[in-house]
Amino acid sequence: MIDSLHPQNDILAVEDIDLPGSPISLHSRFYIDRPPCEALAYRELCNPGSLIRIRAPRKMGKSSLMLRLLNQAATFGYRTVTIDFQQADTTIFENSDKFLRWLCFNVARQLKLAPNLNDYWDEEMGSKVSCIIYFEGYLLEQIDTPLVLVLNEVNLLFEYPHIAQEFFPLLRFWHEQSRIGEVWHKLRLILVHSTEIYVSLSINQSPFNVGLTLKLPEFTSAQVQDLAERYGLNLSENQIQELTKMVGGHPYLLHLAFYHLRRHKGTLEEFLQAAPTQSGIYSDHLRTLWVTLQKKAELATALEQIITDSRSVQIEPLIAYQLESLGLVKLDGNSCILSCELYRLYFRDQNLIKENYNALYLKQLEQENEKLQSLVYLDTLTQVANRRQFDNCLQIEWKRMAESARPLALILCDIDYFKIYNDTYGHQGGDDCLRQVAQAICQVVKRPGDLVARYGGEEFVIILPQTDATEAIHIAEEVRLYIKKVALAFESKKFSGLPNSVVTISLGVACTIPGCNNDAETLLLEADKALYKSKKTGRDRVTLSSILNFTF
Repeated sequence: MIDSLHPQNDILAVEDIDLPGSPISLHSRFYIDRPPCEALAYRELCNPGSLIRIRAPRKMGKSSLMLRLLNQAATFGYRTVTIDFQQADTTIFENSDKFLRWLCFNVARQLKLAPNLNDYWDEEMGSKVSCIIYFEGYLLEQIDTPLVLVLNEVNLLFEYPHIAQEFFPLLRFWHEQSRIGEVWHKLRLILVHSTEIYVSLSINQSPFNVGLTLKLPEFTSAQVQDLAERYGLNLSENQIQELTKMVGGHPYLLHLAFYHLRRHKGTLEEFLQAAPTQSGIYSDHLRTLWVTLQKKAELATALEQIITDSRSVQIEPLIAYQLESLGLVKLDGNSCILSCELYRLYFRDQNLIKENYNALYLKQLEQENEKLQSLVYLDTLTQVANRRQFDNCLQIEWKRMAESARPLALILCDIDYFKIYNDTYGHQGGDDCLRQVAQAICQVVKRPGDLVARYGGEEFVIILPQTDATEAIHIAEEVRLYIKKVALAFESKKFSGLPNSVVTISLGVACTIPGCNNDAETLLLEADKALYKSKKTGRDRVTLSSILNFTF
């Protein structure tokens, strides 16, 4: 049996102990401080424009710390808003415009403000700029005190790279604006996530390398002893060592152990013997991990390797981070070791790597994977490359041109007055217009190595390796003239004053030699600025970036 109840905790009734699993309430005796995390977070919360990132595997206490930060903010008199991405429908992540409008709407509602989104949202400026204007010109202007914006389960956005690559640089921009704009001083950001970032971001655009980062540690032996006493248990030092050898210092696993030891009064030896089995108290937790591993064969293979090797094992960094994010391993320099004996004993007896596929099934699977892989990088409407393929290709060509010191050009294209076209001919007509414009661009851009992609909405982008500004301008002009030659009818009785009776496009061009003093994001930004100038000065024209315009 457990030795005895700790004397100072005799008044704790068994029925007053809640089953672990939910965030620990503000006044619970079971919350264990992990210095200096709390003190650092409270202090950072006072700084104008601060950004706090709380990172740890699942059930390590992130939500419990988040509750305390929100409570601390309330004591300071700050306004608080919590956005939990688990609550968003999957349709919200279809595109960045829908996502950012959903975000702004939720923030306004929690601040008890009328959303008024349409007063600040402008299709011509784009969703990111509209979102910035909405926060700066409306939300932050309406409040007199700092606003603490908590973004919980940020890791869910990693599953939507097209959203992550737009949203995370926006967060970085908000944080940096606090240095120069008084309005942005009011905003304090708290990002909570359970996995490392798996999307490609420029170091200057990522919110994951600025601000205060708190990586929640496991409990120390002293903290485990303290927690046991709070549950009314008097465990010896040897018993604490045996328990932490089995489950490590993982807060949830320890809380669950003490909960059952207190309620069911079994012996620690019986508990430890049952822990890694299907009948033990961790069976649900272990099965959840097993299901995750079955969905990701590369993780299962790596874990199998770690389990069978008694020493620390070196594995591919991204795999290591994912296993650490699940709480299965600890990183030891460039190597991995299992987090605790519980996982070794349980997964040693599981069929982590399934090898019962016959050759025919494997061949069919490979063929299906090849087909799916091609679809992943294809825009299904226009049949040109999609945004994901563009992002990948741009990074590859950037590195390739940097190595050979050759120029790389980008052309951004936007269909003029496309919203009016949609309103006139309907969405079906708009889709047909997008298809014909995409194919028309492909009729002009035919060189091996060039890429035509749908950038988003009615925008297309062209990557031109080994192409200087003069040649890129020539190609852009060819594309513009060919679109007019196709002569897609565009006449609207509802909207008078359209300059053309056929569909036209505006184009922006930027060109540079990639190197250490610039990056692909800058090239894209300059092409976007040139496109904006084309639209602002009358549309149906080509504009070259005034900054990046390399010519031989």
